[in-house]
Amino acid sequence: MEINSSDLFFTCSLIEYIGREKKLKRSAVVDKITKEKLAHIYKKADILHCEPISKTADVFAELCNITDGSYDNVADCKYNVPDYWDIGKVYARLIADVCDDDIIETLVNVYHSVFSDAISNYNSDFYYQSRDYIKECYKAGEIL
Repeated sequence: MEINSSDLFFTCSLIEYIGREKKLKRSAVVDKITKEKLAHIYKKADILHCEPISKTADVFAELCNITDGSYDNVADCKYNVPDYWDIGKVYARLIADVCDDDIIETLVNVYHSVFSDAISNYNSDFYYQSRDYIKECYKAGEIL
């Protein structure tokens, strides 16, 4: 599957939005949505983005039975909270940079890596590091 950066950006931003709204780790959101529905979101992102993201998030939260959790990295943030679009961009770039073949499998792997927790820690500086730095950390398997 060829990578469509805009569709990947929307998919990752939607995951971030749902995670914030439902107070769940982003890996839990990915698990609840499932690979099949993630592939659907990715393939139909050009249509789904025409609606407000809050509406699309509500539809998929209901469809995938995503209930509220207690993970609130937004409330835990001591500084400026990055926008869900900004975090979606960080994830999308990393996924695109490390994808060899299957974009959805790579997405799932990235969201289940320790780097997802690092990106979601808004009190650290990891999420706003350069694209190349984040990619190299992921490839090395550790934050350098």
